[in-house]
Amino acid sequence: MNDSTWKNKLTDDEYRICRQKGTEPAFSGCYESSKAAGIYHCKCCHTPLFESDKKYDSGSGWPSFWKPIEPNTIKENRDDAHGMVRVEIVCSTCDCHLGHVFKDGPQPTGLRYCINSASLTLETTK
Repeated sequence: MNDSTWKNKLTDDEYRICRQKGTEPAFSGCYESSKAAGIYHCKCCHTPLFESDKKYDSGSGWPSFWKPIEPNTIKENRDDAHGMVRVEIVCSTCDCHLGHVFKDGPQPTGLRYCINSASLTLETTK
């Protein structure tokens, strides 16, 4: 999709976060403390990204997961903005900015996928 299509499809905040690599304030996202069971999908293209049973409370203020549904659903990019070197993660289908991955998560992966709620849509299971 082109830029104007994304602007029409997403809210202003979703567009800023998903398409312009923004970040929502800590502890403000609708999924930060959610315990609902289901599958978290990409807000932009609806690709399944994370399962709720891989979500945990990292205390960071953003939804955190220790593993994506499939490794190929997430693409990693070097992010050296803001005077730091981090690993940005995006949806491999549509390049939606999701957040970052850090090496301070729980076992068995030791990873923390720190995700913006605005980049996700949760489909709950019954």
